[in-house]
Amino acid sequence: MGRQIPISRIMHSGMLLQCAPDTTIAQAAARMADQAVSSILIVEGGQVAGIWTEHDALAVDFSDSAVLQQPVASVMSTTVATLPHSMEIGAAAVEFREQGRRHFLVVDDQDSPVGILSQTDMALNQGLEPYLRLREVKAVIPRPAVVVDGALPVTEVARRMHSQHTDAVVVKCDTGLGILTERDIVRFIARHVGNSPASQLATQPLLSVHEAEPLIHARDLLLEKHIRHLAVTGNNGDVIGLIGYHDMLSGAEQMYLDDLRTALEQRDQALAKSRRTLQLAERVIESSFEGIMVTDANVTIEFVNPAFTQLTGYSPEEVIGKTPEILSSGRHDADFYQRMWHSLTTHGYWRGEIWNRRKTGELYLELLTITAITNDDGETTHYAGLFTDITQHRRDEEQIRQLAYYDALTGVPNRRLLEDRLEHAIRHAHRKEMLLAVMFLDLDHFKQINDTLGHAIGDELLLQFTHRVQDCLREDDTLARLGGDEFIVLLPEIEHVKDVHHVASRLLEIAVHPYLVGGQQVTVGASIGVSLYPHDGTSAGELMESADIAMYRAKRDGRNLYCFFHPEATATA
Repeated sequence: MGRQIPISRIMHSGMLLQCAPDTTIAQAAARMADQAVSSILIVEGGQVAGIWTEHDALAVDFSDSAVLQQPVASVMSTTVATLPHSMEIGAAAVEFREQGRRHFLVVDDQDSPVGILSQTDMALNQGLEPYLRLREVKAVIPRPAVVVDGALPVTEVARRMHSQHTDAVVVKCDTGLGILTERDIVRFIARHVGNSPASQLATQPLLSVHEAEPLIHARDLLLEKHIRHLAVTGNNGDVIGLIGYHDMLSGAEQMYLDDLRTALEQRDQALAKSRRTLQLAERVIESSFEGIMVTDANVTIEFVNPAFTQLTGYSPEEVIGKTPEILSSGRHDADFYQRMWHSLTTHGYWRGEIWNRRKTGELYLELLTITAITNDDGETTHYAGLFTDITQHRRDEEQIRQLAYYDALTGVPNRRLLEDRLEHAIRHAHRKEMLLAVMFLDLDHFKQINDTLGHAIGDELLLQFTHRVQDCLREDDTLARLGGDEFIVLLPEIEHVKDVHHVASRLLEIAVHPYLVGGQQVTVGASIGVSLYPHDGTSAGELMESADIAMYRAKRDGRNLYCFFHPEATATA
């Protein structure tokens, strides 16, 4: 169903990167590097005269700086392959495969450029997930990886990449393996750095995926890391190849096209011959991993596949003859459904995330695509919905966010989230002309507790200390853990310094109160250093450093104290 989308919806549009024919090679490379694009159009007199791509850059002898000052017209490709903006994605996929190209210029009805379509665009928008889940990485490795010594000049590496028709190579560096790509070569040309060894330009570490993993995992890793290549490792850990979006397309694309062609032929036969043939076509989609629901023009359910029953809990007998409202979660308002129907009536399809309810009452999040099916007269006769349960995927995203921004033991913000909040608080304090305080807390003799009683006791003490501190703070205050027994308290919107004294005194009081951990009482104190904005710093780094200095002065003066930062004391020390 997704194949009916025109390529104008997935191409890179807007201001296309272009330059004049007399633009130097170095200047053209710099523009491509700045915009992180893989091609630049050479335009003369309002007409496209050629195109220069990252792959073309491999043929440039950039060891000679004079070559880089030559006009880009001398190295551009004069044949610019184009596709009409109205072409469907499926047809475009055939052109990519048959012509062996990585890019197409997309033109409108007047043959004016309106966008660039790349293999990456195709890989991300073709709906290949079922095939990527079923196939292993090793099935699409095009050839063994090209491995080069990091001491080789970049010019020599580029020559090998060009001669061996590869867009990336593995580089053996002193610190391990890295990767060098066509995009790296373009950045190298843009910087005019001579003929440096490849190891200086290689990206490290080399990210990899095992040959036995599903292709969907490799695709997701490319998306997550915003890269275009992955190393493939064998059972012994050696790199056996490199894969990118193109390799994922090459095998799955042919399978998808064959299946699509078969399905279309079966559909035509079903409409022309009999209801029996239509039932056969329905059985073809019963093996789909995604839930499928077909309704008539009045949105009454006519057909569901086994995956629908598995995902929702409803059998066909329970839903056929009813409307999809039986799945409604109640979490979406009328505007949501109005926008959905506007897209269906205007474009013939809708794709998005929606909360629905299983038969058990459990809510789940699904990625849903609805397509309007029309007859020869253009009248809508059915609606087909294809959906997958992405609830766990969303939970995984939240877990990743939790790990990225919160301390694993205590659950309070970590340094990364603290710095974000501190920068925001500084900007707010500047606008409101108010004070804010940063407190650096360090538990006294905590290492002794860890060494004598064990880390489990130490962790429990840290948890109890965290709860005590949180009970002393306002809702807008922040407690963060930097690591070990080091904590930061951020107090925004302070009106009087005496309020900071009050909080610090209270924190010392609760810190020294005995803790019951592991069946025994443990007593520790705390040393606190305080810095104030804007007196002790105007940036997050300055305020945290000042508070750290003040904390060490509190320890030096006897522990279980709080000290404010004093620049003159630091200078004296």
